[in-house]
Amino acid sequence: MTEQTPHAELGTVLPPLTLRFTRTDLVRYAGASGDFNPIHHSEHFAAQVGLPGVVAHGLLTMGAALRVVTDWVGDPSRVRSYSVRFTKPVVVPDDATGAEVLVTAKVSAVDGTIVTVSIDAACDGQKVLGAARAEVDLGA
Repeated sequence: MTEQTPHAELGTVLPPLTLRFTRTDLVRYAGASGDFNPIHHSEHFAAQVGLPGVVAHGLLTMGAALRVVTDWVGDPSRVRSYSVRFTKPVVVPDDATGAEVLVTAKVSAVDGTIVTVSIDAACDGQKVLGAARAEVDLGA
C-alpha cells in the first residue's frame, strides 16, 4: 500500500457522506442519462402510479452513494465491482432543500488487497439501498 492508500481492516468505518438531491439535479441527470420517465419530474404522473411524489433516478442515487467509497479510496479505478438493491425511492420535494441521503459504510471483508465495503444509504430514516456492496483493490 502507498501512503495515499487507506488502511483497511475488518470493521473499518468510512467517513460518512451526505448527499442532497433537488429537482434541478433530477433535470440535469435526466438530460445526461436520457431517462425522462415522468416519475422523475411530474407530481401528477408520480401520484397516478402510486408514488408519494417525484422520485430521484435509482441510478443517480446508486452512483452518488458510491462516492462514500471513491472518496475514501482516492481513486475510482480501484473499484472492481458494485451492486445494490433498490429498497425505497428517494422522494424529492419541489423546494430549495430537496432530499437528503445519508450514506455510511464499513469494511465487511478483507482478502489480501481486495476489500469489500458494505454501504448503507437512508433518506428520512428509511433505507433506500439494500445489500449495497463495493469491492475495491487497495493494491492496484
